[in-house]
Amino acid sequence: MERLVDSFNSNKKYFRGDILAGITVALALIPESVAFAFVAGVSPILSLQTAVMIGFIAALFTGRPGMISSSTAAISIVFASLISQYGMDYLFATVILMGIIQILIGVLGLGKYARIIPYPVMLGFLNGLSIVIFISQWALFKVDKVIQVGGSEVVTKAWMPSGDIIIMLSFVALTMLIIHFLPKITKAIPSSLAAIIVMTIIAVVLDKNGYHLRNVQDFAGMELKGGLPKFYIPQVKISLEMFKIITPYAVVAALVGLTEAVLTLRVIDEMTDTRGNSNRECIAQGMANLANGFFGGMGGDAMIGQSIINTKSGGRTRLSGLVAASSLLMFIMFGSNLINVIPLAALVGVMFMVVVGTFEWQSLKYGKKIPAQDAFVILVVTVVTIFADLATAVIIGVILSALVFAWEKGKVIYVNIENNEDGSKTYKINGSLFFGSVLSYRELFDVKNDPDRVIVDFKYAKIMDHSALEAVDAMAERYKDEGKRMTLIRLDEDSNRLFENAHSIVSVDIDKSTIIPNEYTRDDKGFYKS
Repeated sequence: MERLVDSFNSNKKYFRGDILAGITVALALIPESVAFAFVAGVSPILSLQTAVMIGFIAALFTGRPGMISSSTAAISIVFASLISQYGMDYLFATVILMGIIQILIGVLGLGKYARIIPYPVMLGFLNGLSIVIFISQWALFKVDKVIQVGGSEVVTKAWMPSGDIIIMLSFVALTMLIIHFLPKITKAIPSSLAAIIVMTIIAVVLDKNGYHLRNVQDFAGMELKGGLPKFYIPQVKISLEMFKIITPYAVVAALVGLTEAVLTLRVIDEMTDTRGNSNRECIAQGMANLANGFFGGMGGDAMIGQSIINTKSGGRTRLSGLVAASSLLMFIMFGSNLINVIPLAALVGVMFMVVVGTFEWQSLKYGKKIPAQDAFVILVVTVVTIFADLATAVIIGVILSALVFAWEKGKVIYVNIENNEDGSKTYKINGSLFFGSVLSYRELFDVKNDPDRVIVDFKYAKIMDHSALEAVDAMAERYKDEGKRMTLIRLDEDSNRLFENAHSIVSVDIDKSTIIPNEYTRDDKGFYKS
């Protein structure tokens, strides 16, 4: 209790900013949450209720106060095909499993590893995500069309008449212009919300004058009614077949959600010069999704854009996220009828601006300004994101970056050779010896022409892994087969410990009297000093 009081007293100076920031974020969440619903193929009310549940629970248990969580484009894209093939109950079951996976990742302390995502992978991820969102919006330009197939009528999707498409694109462009230019005039109201209001008023006026612009109610096929989220147990048969269906989606969504959450955490850390707890955030995201699945939600994660808005608006504690979720709930309960008349063109315009803001345009200008391998990683992650999924793209990107690093690092190993007065020969190894450099290491030696006594000096080198141990042992065996002796000197304590632990599988002559203690470190010239 005393800790709670102390926490309240230390943070109350932020409360005014938190409340105002939370209200601002809630207003900004409305159009995006509605737009994300069409990406996934669910009711806008369901997406808004998801935003409330995810936002409130994640803010309550977050490891990074100031972050905003909601329904998101990334999760919507992951679940879109699941919903279309298997329906809503399978979605809810998948969201529950997704939450359990995220909680386990946090409890096992694996969240910290998400921080190692290389920057080129982040760029490719964001670029791919924005392209996928852009492509998904064109589905809103299609309408149901009845065609005759084998004597029966079949409903399919077809493009709207060209005249309607031109008018809709004009409204999309107008929406984007409002969102772009309004902040230059005033920031009192979120520009996306202002654009939605203006376009809705225009659509209502046009409707009264004989021209109907497609709206949310038309697309949903029904009038949307809001209310509190209700507890619901997914009506699916628990079986191995069911888990085969939902597990891939749950794993991908869990990884995508945590990737975005950790990226958001890193961004807010840099903005506020503080440090969040990634493992705790994983647990918070998991708890939010677990609860969301039992209340008929579509799942979600942290939002980079809204978290930045919240932070720039003064949000510093978890109160801002709680206020945002509560304010959004009030809108759902008392203003859901307004959602029905929002024109689809306005939502497409909002999402196109999300695309513009998400895509890392500077990555197109890098050219030769960054290493070729980094540009390649960006391209690969972008393409995989488009044609596979976000989690797979990030995993491939991290693996590819690691392999590129290993390849480049493996080339940075060389030797200085000294012929000693006693007739022996010393190889002074420089660099890190690991799986990526063992081939280069083997090429450093001239076993056939070396004298009977060979010394390998590791003062400026380090043994990193089992591949390195095997490489050193194999070289010692080659000298032994030639009737010669190889001795290692000046290993550091960590490298020596690796040999000691592997004494049953490797046999190398080490001069123990030359072991360099760990308290000695390498200075900027490559020498060890106390």
